[in-house]
Amino acid sequence: MTEYLSVDGGRIAYEVTGDGPLVVLAPGMGESRAAYRFVVPQLVAAGYRVAATDLRGTGESSVDWPSYSRTDIAGDLVALIRRLGGPAVLVGHSISGGAATIAAATAPESIAAVVELAPFTRKQSIGLGDLRVKRYRQGMSRLLGAGMFGSVKQWLSYLDVAFPGHRPADWAEQLAQTEARLRQPGRMKVLQKMGQSSPADAGAQLGNIRCPVLIVEGTLDPDWADPRAEGEAIAAALPDGLGTVAMIDGAGHYPHTQFPEQLTALMLPFIAEAVRA
Repeated sequence: MTEYLSVDGGRIAYEVTGDGPLVVLAPGMGESRAAYRFVVPQLVAAGYRVAATDLRGTGESSVDWPSYSRTDIAGDLVALIRRLGGPAVLVGHSISGGAATIAAATAPESIAAVVELAPFTRKQSIGLGDLRVKRYRQGMSRLLGAGMFGSVKQWLSYLDVAFPGHRPADWAEQLAQTEARLRQPGRMKVLQKMGQSSPADAGAQLGNIRCPVLIVEGTLDPDWADPRAEGEAIAAALPDGLGTVAMIDGAGHYPHTQFPEQLTALMLPFIAEAVRA
């Protein structure tokens, strides 16, 4: 059942399933909590209370928020965890991976551990060598087209690159639902504003984290020429011993939707250790 949290003049939509220690799942821009549709049942079966949330301006949440930075999203996530009775293991994808970093640094009493999936957590730079990687060129050009022109078609084209090889059985339905959401009034503007937000606020908080962090990257993620190097750079910026990098072979930018079994196999031992601590 969809529930709503009022914060910062808007409403955040979320759904809670199961019983046990709290795990909160936050999607990336342009997506909804449905991105975790294959992960939620596995976490619930493992004995966790799982809250899958939409971000501000996405899914069933309201539009017309004052801003869409990672710091804003972090505040929403902390407010949700406090409502549900944390602490929680916070899982964030892409933009919300950076937001999870900020949440853990600024509200350590609410966050037991963080899982960052293909996260934009550091200020990005492009090297000349990066452009030699075809999937990176394709992904970047389509993201730029979606962001500059507010093009739903370009975003769907980006998803075609971001899900290389294996795709979920309901892929056609997923694309249709994504397109329908983004064609709702104001939704594509939200995606554009999120895409324009800098991850510098998240990068500045990496050294302030005090809980364990699992960083999961797909080997074929088109958002980086070298996804492993990006994950390792995030881990290196954390205090010693807190960051662990894991790779999922063949995954693009959405490992939780593309390879949910492999992802949960990585997450479950990490979460279990965090909630025991």
